[in-house]
Amino acid sequence: MSDTVPQSEGPREAEAGPEHDPAAYDPAAPAPLDVPRVPTGDAEVDARLERLADADHLATDGHVEVYEDVHRGLRDALTALDARPGPPVPPSTHQGRS
Repeated sequence: MSDTVPQSEGPREAEAGPEHDPAAYDPAAPAPLDVPRVPTGDAEVDARLERLADADHLATDGHVEVYEDVHRGLRDALTALDARPGPPVPPSTHQGRS
């Protein structure tokens, strides 16, 4: 039995890729948050929530524009719920006098 440790053949191919290269890693680079978005069943609301994924590819200073756009769209959708049409107005029976 030998007390020597076998020498490594160098970095394995899987470890040598750019994802394992410390020089290629940029912690300030945009990275997806991977926050799950559960469909609500309302197509307009779901489209607004999907828009949040656009922020995943932007630097932090670009997030505000996406968040404000999504917030505006969701607020408009909620406002539209409050603006339900009332009962139909009966036709006017008042005839104008001349």
